[in-house]
Amino acid sequence: MNITEIIIQVVVVVVAITIHEYSHALSAFWLGDDTAKRAGRLKLNPLSHLDPIGALMLLIVHIGWAKPVPINPYNFKNMKTGTALTAAAGPVSNFIIATFSAFLLRLLNLFSFASIVPGSLIFYLINLVITTLNFSVFINLALGLFNLIPLPPLDGSKILGGFLSDDMYFKYTAKEKQGAYLLIIIMAISFLFKIPILPMLINKPLTFFTNLLLGI
Repeated sequence: MNITEIIIQVVVVVVAITIHEYSHALSAFWLGDDTAKRAGRLKLNPLSHLDPIGALMLLIVHIGWAKPVPINPYNFKNMKTGTALTAAAGPVSNFIIATFSAFLLRLLNLFSFASIVPGSLIFYLINLVITTLNFSVFINLALGLFNLIPLPPLDGSKILGGFLSDDMYFKYTAKEKQGAYLLIIIMAISFLFKIPILPMLINKPLTFFTNLLLGI
């Protein structure tokens, strides 16, 4: 992988994470909770959302994290539903970006670039756009699917919580701290022993949806 591709990946990851977290904050605000807004998270400023180590891990082992968006579920009319919808907003935003990026790629495929001189500036720019869009499809799908894993504190656990009974919901959400520790242990094992444990869970759906969006 050359330096250009690395820079593109970094930019795509930053944009994907920023929009993901912003979507959490915006959804919570729309549903009646202004906690994230008061914490300065209702903005499209990457510095407000990025965790440097989490972003780096996403690039290295394709598993990462951002600063958690603070919410107060008691501000929602329905605590479980509001929390689930707020959690779902993040992955949904990534799927929308991936779909739009794939649409632009398909649109580009309708044009013929045979007349463009290889090595020219326009040739370089077109390839830059195509590479960026390809990374955008893959990274956003990966981020969205990873966050759907129903392991606390990932978004998937909060989405699942919206379908549980009140008793099961409180028991399940009480395990968030233990889930976070388990997630860290799994990530450490993945990094140290080169065993992509969590990526293996999303590899098949990631390949399926990538191929589906790109028409492969």
